[in-house]
Amino acid sequence: MDSFAPLIGQTQAVELLKQAVAKNRIAPAYLFVGSAGIGRSLTARCFLELLFTQNNQDIAVVRSKLEKGNHPDLLWVQPTYLHQGKLFSAQEAAEKGLKRKAPPIIRLEQIRQITEFLGRPPLEASKNIVVLEQAETMAESAANALLKTLEEPGKATLILIAPTPDSILTTLVSRCQKIPFYCLDTASMSQVLALSGHNEILNHPTVLNIAAGSPGKAIEAYQQMQNIPDNLLSSFTQPPKSYRSALELAKQIDKELDNETQLWLVDYLQQSYWQNSRQPSIIKQLENTRKALLCYAQPRLVWECMFLSLVVSR
Repeated sequence: MDSFAPLIGQTQAVELLKQAVAKNRIAPAYLFVGSAGIGRSLTARCFLELLFTQNNQDIAVVRSKLEKGNHPDLLWVQPTYLHQGKLFSAQEAAEKGLKRKAPPIIRLEQIRQITEFLGRPPLEASKNIVVLEQAETMAESAANALLKTLEEPGKATLILIAPTPDSILTTLVSRCQKIPFYCLDTASMSQVLALSGHNEILNHPTVLNIAAGSPGKAIEAYQQMQNIPDNLLSSFTQPPKSYRSALELAKQIDKELDNETQLWLVDYLQQSYWQNSRQPSIIKQLENTRKALLCYAQPRLVWECMFLSLVVSR
């Protein structure tokens, strides 16, 4: 049974990983590099399945443990929020209704957990495996602490997942074997969306443009779009024509959309306005809007400035 069967595309990455296992030349650390939503995490799970079945372990048993997240020789690390002294992943925070302005990060406490995890021998597999999703979110102290682990990983393999080599410390990159991932072509995008039950996304060209060859981003963008009332979204099709409508739009955005949705809206408007007007100046204004929102400026004021500037430039 091919462990990589669920993966569509990424032929080069699959071949590199398969050859590493076949030749028993598995690196102490890998860096999976590429845009989000194109199969990096899925490839990591497929690779784990291949590694954990090397010792003739039953593939069905291994797969079940990986799906449930309870394999004793795997530690999967995700960025977290800190709330009342406890760490919560993005999914856990959403389930508990925690609203956070700053994005989640990988923290020093989590790197210490990795050190403790690697301090014991593997229980079932030939080695322990650690996966760090969104490694680019590591705080500086966490990255420096991880460097010590990468220098002496022991009987373990670490997989870092990041968008680009430049997004993490150069010293970390130098200790990893880079596995490149590429955005999918139109046919592969359609196949992934169809198999995952998201055929409706193919009818939204703006969402597909935002995704830029990433099925994961397409699904995420479509879900974000569902958070915006249809009447509000349709009012953005064209830039506002008057100062009053500009101020009203800004007020509605501030009142009805959270910070994450507002940041997504910047992407949507860039694609939508570009398709309608092809004016680079508008794209630049929206990029300045994104930067201001990321700096935690008052959202209503940010959107007022942006929409008013569009009225002035008409």
